[in-house]
Amino acid sequence: MNVPNDSGVPAARIRVLNDAPMRGDGDYVLYWMTAFRRRGYNFALQRAAERSAELGKAIVVLEGLRCGYPWASDRLHAFVLQGMEENRRAFGRAGIKYVPFVEMSPRGGKGLLEILSERACCVVADDSPAFFLPRMLCSASERLNVMVEGVDSNGLLPLREAPGAFPTAHAFRRFLQKTLIPHLLAFPAADPFLGKPVLPLAEIPKEVPERWPEPARNMLSGTAAALASLPIDHAVAPVALVGGEKAARQVLRTFIGERLSRYDEDRNRTDVEGTSGLSPYLHFGHISAHEVFEAVARNEGWSIEHVPQRATGSRTGWWGMGPQAEGFLDQLVTWRELGFNAALRLPRYECYESLPGWALNTLQKHTSDHRPKAYSLQEIEEARTHDPLWNAAQRQLVREGRLHNYLRMLWGKKILEWSPSPPDALAVMTHLNNKYALDGRDPNSTSGIFWCLGRYDRAWGPQRPIFGTVRYMSSENTARKLRVGDYLRRYAN
Repeated sequence: MNVPNDSGVPAARIRVLNDAPMRGDGDYVLYWMTAFRRRGYNFALQRAAERSAELGKAIVVLEGLRCGYPWASDRLHAFVLQGMEENRRAFGRAGIKYVPFVEMSPRGGKGLLEILSERACCVVADDSPAFFLPRMLCSASERLNVMVEGVDSNGLLPLREAPGAFPTAHAFRRFLQKTLIPHLLAFPAADPFLGKPVLPLAEIPKEVPERWPEPARNMLSGTAAALASLPIDHAVAPVALVGGEKAARQVLRTFIGERLSRYDEDRNRTDVEGTSGLSPYLHFGHISAHEVFEAVARNEGWSIEHVPQRATGSRTGWWGMGPQAEGFLDQLVTWRELGFNAALRLPRYECYESLPGWALNTLQKHTSDHRPKAYSLQEIEEARTHDPLWNAAQRQLVREGRLHNYLRMLWGKKILEWSPSPPDALAVMTHLNNKYALDGRDPNSTSGIFWCLGRYDRAWGPQRPIFGTVRYMSSENTARKLRVGDYLRRYAN
């Protein structure tokens, strides 16, 4: 891959979030890690390293895990905790003071950020538009009496370079093709500390370890006994997938080495594993879209000179890579970052009313249509419907924390068909996705849910009961398109 890297964090990715001053007489630069839970390819950590070198002050990294976030469970906690244990080791080797904190009771971390910031020169924070993170960052910035910088390390395109929300993937893809090339010249550093001065380990206020002691090793390893001590949902069990940067890179290597060459042919098949498997790691910030892109580009022998200058909005042909790689990049870049664009630019993007007008109108006209089959949330959650293929998809979600790539569309469409109203269907889809999926609570998975109701799609004829002109899908047609026999047997009960 031939991409020249800028040595600094681009200004388009940095926001000053309050009016408080930088304090040159502080003891350290505080990096508040909330969304980009990784050491490498992280613009936010890189910005903290730049401030550290500029001021001659060491870095303190604060990474916390609340227990009161919506849908908190053993499954989600274990995945994050495994990444925290890896970060503890990695920052220790780098000579960086790392402060992990795991809440043992709701609001147990109240005051920790404020006390650490009292002796900080500045605070550098992850700037993500997802879930509760924007509200938390805004509230904290208003409370702190030191400068807070928010840094965007969400995707290849800086979030605020897009002037508004986009109605379709084609429109957003065309915008990317017109604007992305300069941003491909400014990649985050694989190692943000490379070439930076080695400074003595920062000392934090004594009050911190006294009031917020470092979690025990078994807690950061996410053991069953440790998770049992937390006030979270223990009914949603951890899955076999392990969290953390190291595991994410292994998944990436496996995908490129074994699956990328047949990505378009295999990604929708139920009888082989054809997807990248990276979405949980991207969601929790254990790997960067930049690192994934770089690995694919290197595998393709790509350089930026291969990119044509003409923006067509076409799904393939623009990158100058092979069709399999371009098909994957359309998912990684276009569709993933389209979701982040909505999270930032589309008002109340998680609310039913944010659907396009044509979808709202047609669904409203058919709200009172007769539902031949109707199921309660409990029946749906427990996969007790008349539809064996849908039940199999729901069981996979509950057991493995993921939905099959193609079947997730059918999953959402059938919930719409079986719910009393479209807003009820949205509530069920959101709840089940966010409760069970490792990549739930993410702008990308939110896009998938809303696509089932018409977002990023167009009207399809003919008019159908319940759906109106929203695209219709059936289990029968899906079974004719895919080989589902093995899948049905695997998730039969």
